[in-house]
Amino acid sequence: MELEKLLELEQATHRGRREMFRLGTALLFLVGIILYITMRGGEISVSLVVAAMIGGYMALNIGANDVANNVGPAVGSKALTLTGAIFIAAIFEAAGALIAGGDVVGTIKSGIIHPSALADREVFIWLMTAALLAGALWLNIATASGAPVSTTHSIVGGVLGAGIAAGIAAGGWGVADWNQVGQIVASWIISPVLGGLIAAGFLYLIKRTITYKPDMLLASRKMVPLLLALMAWAFTTYLVMKGLKEIWKVSFGGAALIGLGFAVATQVITRPRVAAASLRHENSKQGVNKLFTLPLIFSAALLSFAHGANDVANAVGPLAAINEAVMHGAVAAKASIPVWVMLVGAIGISLGLALYGPKLIKTVGSGITELDQMRAFCIAMAAAITVIVASQLGLPVSSTHIAVGAIFGVGFLREYIKANYGRMIETIEEHHLGDDREIVEAYLEKFHRADFEEKGAMLARLRESKQAVADSHLSKKERKGLKNIYRQELVKRSALMRIIAAWLITVPVSAFMAAILFFTIRGMMLP
Repeated sequence: MELEKLLELEQATHRGRREMFRLGTALLFLVGIILYITMRGGEISVSLVVAAMIGGYMALNIGANDVANNVGPAVGSKALTLTGAIFIAAIFEAAGALIAGGDVVGTIKSGIIHPSALADREVFIWLMTAALLAGALWLNIATASGAPVSTTHSIVGGVLGAGIAAGIAAGGWGVADWNQVGQIVASWIISPVLGGLIAAGFLYLIKRTITYKPDMLLASRKMVPLLLALMAWAFTTYLVMKGLKEIWKVSFGGAALIGLGFAVATQVITRPRVAAASLRHENSKQGVNKLFTLPLIFSAALLSFAHGANDVANAVGPLAAINEAVMHGAVAAKASIPVWVMLVGAIGISLGLALYGPKLIKTVGSGITELDQMRAFCIAMAAAITVIVASQLGLPVSSTHIAVGAIFGVGFLREYIKANYGRMIETIEEHHLGDDREIVEAYLEKFHRADFEEKGAMLARLRESKQAVADSHLSKKERKGLKNIYRQELVKRSALMRIIAAWLITVPVSAFMAAILFFTIRGMMLP
């Protein structure tokens, strides 16, 4: 009896110990940042020590929230284990930040406020500190509630709110660039819609060309190498345009040509390998899914690299700006990024992912809709292609909104296909009303095995028959029963509403918190 009580106590305290370990590790990271700043020599600036600690806190939260979009679908589809995904993402996030993060960063993210309106160095430091802390706090809240949000929008909201507060304190409102704010609002719609449409389009293509065929493996031998070649083109173009933009400036045409070269090579290399692999799998969706496992691992790594190269600025941009203002005594539109600042961002993102990322990875991977490897492949493709398309059209997009929108797009397409299939079954049942059940079941089995074109032909013949729907009647109760059998909600509506709500309030909430924090810091710092 005593042993049972001890086991219960052990289980009850296990979660608490795990939380304490995570919190303790995160605090050690922040303490390490403080110790480095104070021990590196030279004059110690309290403002820089505080900003560095907050920058580390922001990096932890970016890792906990934003990185889930890159690896969540691969984990949800079981192409990667959670541990494997965290390991790959941590390495490639850090590599992207350190190798391709750039030497210079814009001090005012997205030009959201005018630097000319903030000539006072102290006010600028207070503003950026408040913005960084507000963005980090909102990300922490969103992560705790299981909502993937845009870290870019979080820091933009923080800069906007603190900037407006600084303008009010100085007697004016002209500090904000409202055109940029309008573009950010537009991205709330553009990003998820584009991502959802592209992901749904790829899934429909895969269904039409592979899974709706009687011999799926034969269809896979023809289509999968083409899809992988397209993936190679998209990811190479995306990586050159976005992931390497700070160290290698290439136009879209040049990036597309480089991507085309990789696509051709991928087609040549993968065709015999896919053919050989298909012989080892069964003729089913599960067999086809296995052909997409390795591409998903590559996509998770490449998306993480590009994310580290791009979004590390969300953590270290304001910190680099404060460092520039402290070290050189001036407010600049561009600031150099010291190695230690970049390390804060890179290590913080990787550590935040390892400590607190699993919750959001599970939300993205399985908390919205069920994913398999084919669906996860479509989401990865949408993430790369949407950025490419949006960049060429000059549209503002968010990688978080693209990935989550792609997941919703895949889920809603599946719902539509299920409902449409249910209507087809209803037509067959109505036509065979009164027939022996074995005849009906045999026809349904034949219909199920038919490819897309043959299904359409079978339904057309039924509708042309003299004993079509007009001559047979199901009761209202029977019709409702049939519809309920095939009408399924494959997207969790609660997750949909929670995430949309979080997206809509990200900028205003982080802006409000930043304004409050600015006035608080200003009140403490003024004599």
